[in-house]
Amino acid sequence: MTAYTDREAARDAGMDPDRLDALAGYLDRTYVAGGKLPHMQLRVSRDERTVLSVSRGRARETGEPLRDDALFRIASMTKPVTSVAFMMLVEQGLVGLDDPVTEVIPEFARLRVGLEGRALERPMRMIDLLRHTSGLTYGLQQRTPIDARYRALGLDEFQQKRSSDDFIAALADIPLEFQPGESWNYSVSTDVLGVVAERLTGMDLESLFRARIFDPLGMTDSFFTVPADRVDRLTDAWRFTGAGIALSDRGARSNWSRSLPWRSGGGGLVSSTADYHRFARMLLRGGELDGARLLKPETVEAMRTNRLPGGQDLASLSTGMFSEVDYAGVGFGLGFAMGLEARDYSWGGIFSTWFFVDPVERLIAVFMTQHLPSSTYPVRAEIRAGVTGALVQRQEDGDGDG
Repeated sequence: MTAYTDREAARDAGMDPDRLDALAGYLDRTYVAGGKLPHMQLRVSRDERTVLSVSRGRARETGEPLRDDALFRIASMTKPVTSVAFMMLVEQGLVGLDDPVTEVIPEFARLRVGLEGRALERPMRMIDLLRHTSGLTYGLQQRTPIDARYRALGLDEFQQKRSSDDFIAALADIPLEFQPGESWNYSVSTDVLGVVAERLTGMDLESLFRARIFDPLGMTDSFFTVPADRVDRLTDAWRFTGAGIALSDRGARSNWSRSLPWRSGGGGLVSSTADYHRFARMLLRGGELDGARLLKPETVEAMRTNRLPGGQDLASLSTGMFSEVDYAGVGFGLGFAMGLEARDYSWGGIFSTWFFVDPVERLIAVFMTQHLPSSTYPVRAEIRAGVTGALVQRQEDGDGDG
């Protein structure tokens, strides 16, 4: 186990190393030593220089300590990656934000709204998939008979045996929860977006990500299927039981090490803290890292700008019970949420992984653990408060994008 605050780097970056140490100590005592989380890994950087790196706890039920190069199921932190891949296709001119989804997914022409089968008042558009205003849902919302249909068919599952075409065919037979653009509901929208990207490029999502994102960014530890020679680095995952935590998925025998036809653009990736930090650095730098440009700066700016109808927040538009962020004062752009006042952007995953980028203060935090569900503890808010509270010198001018 290792933990450190780079005190010189922190001071040079205008951050208080003692406050960063206090944050690391609090997380360790409260969550790992306290038995609430099996382990945690946290990396914080400012101006792309790491100021805090913490690795604590056990990677496996058998007690092996968490390695610095551990691999984690990042679940819905896959969504920003899929959204970046899609926006690259927008820049290529292959698709537009206002294009009807049926231009690429013709199966959706038979979609109706509600159990009574109302006709769509306007087409579902690509932007609806990016911002979760499509009318699609997740079975885990557990609110409506439509949610129940998703659960019965296993449409939320990251490791499905159906193909992408089979997934779309199943969705097309289930009514939408609401008219596209009418409300916000956390859903399988990004999974559909991944299928759109596959059909537009003729590549499966694993190959597309590898060629367009992972290889250019040097993300060598990000996969839909963990290679055999790296399975030993995939941690176990645990679930909250009310009386502690219990093993949920054993890393050594996880489905993430088996090649399946389904590649979930909404939640199927495994990655490392170092890899995802590189992805976040690319976003902070306005779409470029180490000479590899994925997106134009104005595209990244558009992605981190609230795109909800009327500039509303999630509290005003949400119909669902679950999301990876709080609703009040939070907007949604093209792939992730953002604070309407702070202008930072973030997203997390059901295994309690999370990242945030503050383009004004040029801060990045990447937090990894493997604990279901992500709503159990307020650890994300505590990390955000601890990191921003460690700022001594704040940026005076500009929005920080490179």
